[in-house]
Amino acid sequence: MTDHNHRQTTAAITLLAFACGVAVGNVYFPQAIGPLVAAGLGVSPDSAATVVTATQFGYAAGIFLLVPLGDRMRPRRLLVTLLTLTGLGLLAASTAQTLLPLAAASTLVGAATVIAPLAGPLAAGLVPAERSGLVSGTLLSGCLAGMLLSRAVGGALGDWLGWRAPYVLAAALSLTVAALLARLLPASPPAAAASYPALLAAPLRLLRTEPELRRSCLYQATVFAGFCAVWTAVALLLTGPAYGMSAKAAGLLALVNAATMLCTPVAGRLVDRRGPDRVNLVCFLVVGVSAPVLAFGGLGGVPGLTALVAGTLLLDVGMQSGMVANQVRIYGIDAQARSRLNTAYMTCAYLGGTVGSWLGAHAYGRFGWPGVCLLVAALTAVALTRHLLLRARPRPAPASSKRAGWSPSSQPGRAR
Repeated sequence: MTDHNHRQTTAAITLLAFACGVAVGNVYFPQAIGPLVAAGLGVSPDSAATVVTATQFGYAAGIFLLVPLGDRMRPRRLLVTLLTLTGLGLLAASTAQTLLPLAAASTLVGAATVIAPLAGPLAAGLVPAERSGLVSGTLLSGCLAGMLLSRAVGGALGDWLGWRAPYVLAAALSLTVAALLARLLPASPPAAAASYPALLAAPLRLLRTEPELRRSCLYQATVFAGFCAVWTAVALLLTGPAYGMSAKAAGLLALVNAATMLCTPVAGRLVDRRGPDRVNLVCFLVVGVSAPVLAFGGLGGVPGLTALVAGTLLLDVGMQSGMVANQVRIYGIDAQARSRLNTAYMTCAYLGGTVGSWLGAHAYGRFGWPGVCLLVAALTAVALTRHLLLRARPRPAPASSKRAGWSPSSQPGRAR
């Protein structure tokens, strides 16, 4: 690769990481302005929470319905179209006078802002296979930055100018990124000529036929479930008798995630050098250690808060780094079906997160904070046991992996 091409590729990946951050931020900033929406539209806070639910529902629907199109449509055209629709949806949301049109516009925004699941396969195709881990880590860092900054900026801007202002800013950012992608992203042909119904059916078929995809989905679903269980219950812990803090304390604690932006590129390099299996093993151990550390968070006071900071940091680093490893593994299954593979993977991950949130709330209600920590340990043990059993016996590589030029058995750390 010439220096000029290398610079072009680096610039494209940086732009995609920025696009991921802007898109993911559209899903999370409504969480920070829920009370402002309630006051502005004259509805209850519970009713205003419908906006957040609608955005998340739209995002889940977009993963299933739109991400497979990444294997059929030209990537640049698809990303630009979706970001333009996102910007228009955000502008429509900013003008809503009642809750119903705001929820409808939020559903559209959620469905159209699925840039990150589309950018991952596209970026992986721009670099050699030995750099795919670093690229996945870079994009994930962009997502994390968007998640954190959107909450902070959205809340501050909403307090200053009202709840509509964050929607206007998000719309401007989305439309700006659409224009940048249209001008700077390299053009590439579509990878598949399959019909849309076939593309929708493909993730289910791939789950049935590709064992590497199934285990990556299991790994991420279980660990992400534990992650969501903790972040669902920690707000209840901080506002409960052990701490007596306000609900804003959970948002401040979430800033610990900022350290993960530095860790995911490192995890990507380790995946490139050592293979995804070894990184998965380390991540399971890190997440497993986070459970007893988090348990001390129930003590309250400075010691308990210190334990929560350390435990959530371990949990976040382990979960996000494991996600890098899992994505590198699935991208190596079939280079021509990366978007469909990512659809199956992300859908399973978000289903795991949804179940984890539900389990976390119920575990806290019945067993308190120790119950949540035990849940994290149990979920991690499921993934770790599956991983260790797999490493204990040799296994032939799937045919599709060989066609794509990547064989799980060729990775360091894989039992032969």
